[in-house]
Amino acid sequence: MYSYCMRTPFAASVAALFAFVVPSIAAAGEEAAVTLDSIVVTAPPMRLPLSVEFDPRAPQQPLPASDGASLLKSLPGMSVVRKGGTGGDPVFRGMAASRLNILIDGGQILGGCGGRMDPPAAYIFPDAFDSVILIKGPQSVRYGPGASAGTVRFERDPVYFAEPGGQASGALTVASFNRRDAFLEAKAGTPFGYVQGIATHARSGDYADGDGRRVHSRYERASAAAVFGWTPDENTSVRFSATQSDARAAYADRGMDGSQFKRESHDLKFERSAMATTGGSLDKVEAQLYYNYIDHVMDNYSLRHNTGMAMASNPDRRTAGGRLALTFLLRENLEWTLGIDGQANQHTGRSGGSGGTANHYRDQKRVEDARFRQYGLFAEVDWAFAEKDRLIAGLRGDRWRARDSRQQFNLGNGMTPAYRVNPTANATRTERLYSGFVRYERDFSGGTAYAGLGHSARAPDFWELIGKEAMGQDNTTSLSAFAAIRPEKTTQLDLGLTWKRGHWQGFVSAFYGKIDDYILIQGNYVKPGLTMGGTRTVTIARNIDAITWGGEAGVDYRLSPRWKGTASLAYVRGENDTERHALGQMPPLEGRLGLEWESGAWSAGSLLRLVARKNRHALNQGNIVGQDLGKTSGFGVFSMNGGYRWKKRGSITFGVDNLFNKTYAEFISRSGETSIISGYAPTTRVNEPGLTFWLKAQVTLE
Repeated sequence: MYSYCMRTPFAASVAALFAFVVPSIAAAGEEAAVTLDSIVVTAPPMRLPLSVEFDPRAPQQPLPASDGASLLKSLPGMSVVRKGGTGGDPVFRGMAASRLNILIDGGQILGGCGGRMDPPAAYIFPDAFDSVILIKGPQSVRYGPGASAGTVRFERDPVYFAEPGGQASGALTVASFNRRDAFLEAKAGTPFGYVQGIATHARSGDYADGDGRRVHSRYERASAAAVFGWTPDENTSVRFSATQSDARAAYADRGMDGSQFKRESHDLKFERSAMATTGGSLDKVEAQLYYNYIDHVMDNYSLRHNTGMAMASNPDRRTAGGRLALTFLLRENLEWTLGIDGQANQHTGRSGGSGGTANHYRDQKRVEDARFRQYGLFAEVDWAFAEKDRLIAGLRGDRWRARDSRQQFNLGNGMTPAYRVNPTANATRTERLYSGFVRYERDFSGGTAYAGLGHSARAPDFWELIGKEAMGQDNTTSLSAFAAIRPEKTTQLDLGLTWKRGHWQGFVSAFYGKIDDYILIQGNYVKPGLTMGGTRTVTIARNIDAITWGGEAGVDYRLSPRWKGTASLAYVRGENDTERHALGQMPPLEGRLGLEWESGAWSAGSLLRLVARKNRHALNQGNIVGQDLGKTSGFGVFSMNGGYRWKKRGSITFGVDNLFNKTYAEFISRSGETSIISGYAPTTRVNEPGLTFWLKAQVTLE
């Protein structure tokens, strides 16, 4: 099913393509410029206060993988924890997992793997969505609890056909390391309704780093979605969607791979807008019900050579939720949104393995280990109290409940089990959590300045409560962190501005956050052995106080009608205020410099990414996504791209990433030597891809 990298023929083909296209670009320089968005996205700008929006189907450089995390990596301030070719965890301003709320068309998918092999972003197929929106910081209460770092929304736009018709679009990407991505969408309808189908498929062999060493990273992913809509008028829609997907992926950072990532999703959504034009103050109604089920399998034999005991684990998770929001126009300049949302999820697992096969794990009974429930009320107001001044504020209250269903632990290994009773078996926890924000915005000539103060209360998530031990030397009461971890509370000040004047366009976004009871994950914590004498090392969860500050900045300058220069900068610093040292998993200073050229339908561009060395770290400390491994050197990576666009009908783009074949790894990365994989060289971290050629063709038919 999988094939390995065959870089040389493909590299030669793309080199020939460059040789043909570059003279053509020069000849096209006399054509009139077309005022369209950049054909290749390198760093989406922030045009509105604390909000970034971009098209996930647009070609990007560096070329993202086929999941949601790598797509987000082009945003200033966003990092990705590398584990292999796919399945990475997005990290914004040093914060990850439930600190960064990820919504998929308004609903949530929660992964099942206790080691984050399948984070929510692993179940996202970017081509299946129309837009991606990042809201920075705790500056909205509409989209669920706990989003102290921000909220990422993957959205499908509602469809309306004013007259009977249809549309089809598709894309094909080919790249080094035998990568092939395909996307197809078709929709047809009348003013009364429509049908829509979306299919994606992506695969890649193992990539190689700059030294030519193969990284255990091959994958294959596929998804299919069907949407049925009823549109009695252009302001009203009822949509039902059903999605199924599956994948398999090799991981370079651990002793198992993901041999199954099955997803089944159903969603029912009602939207009616522009109601206030017919009288009354109610202007918009949004209602949604969703159900997501993931069935994940990890094993040590499907995607690697295994000479020892075959082992497999099969966690699953069911998540069901809903949301209702009503927007009122109390006056022309005063908008008020009231809503309620809720979610319940259940996590179970089963495992097996002995002798030469582990297929019998499917014969085992699933055992529940945790279940969660949350519901919340929210209110948000947008008041334009003067011609250039606005006040946006919101309040939110949530009730959260969790149950620890684990009866015992196996603290041994496959050869020597060591069972211990769970001290928090059948225990439940209930928390009342309160969040809110207030933000002032003022327009000036060509831009907007803002200042916002937000507070977010976040309950511990599955990975912090289940599977982690608590601090302490007692091998009985400290075996479970379920009752020991307090909710995390973040208070953050956000300042910044966006502007566009003359040839200049840019933004500055800065923040300062005080985090009480920050939930810290610490590895290699030493406890007494399970028998007389000796010690053992475990991973624990504990609370500390922390401070984070930093920000992002970006600027575009139109050098001429055809040339544009871009630059961005992102920095974050974290302090463990309890122990007076660095907070783990804070990314280093990063800058990007770009140069873009457009003439008529042709375009070309370059991107230089510069990352500073990172000496300040907290060894073995971090979050559920990863812990610090030590210092790193700085690096620079240079990439180039080009393209041709037939207005809105289609485009062909091509590029080369890591042009000088740099060997490097990100500071935020999983360890590359956690397990020695037969046929692969261990590294301190999982190295990034080396020289990569790519080509993407897109077409739209109406």
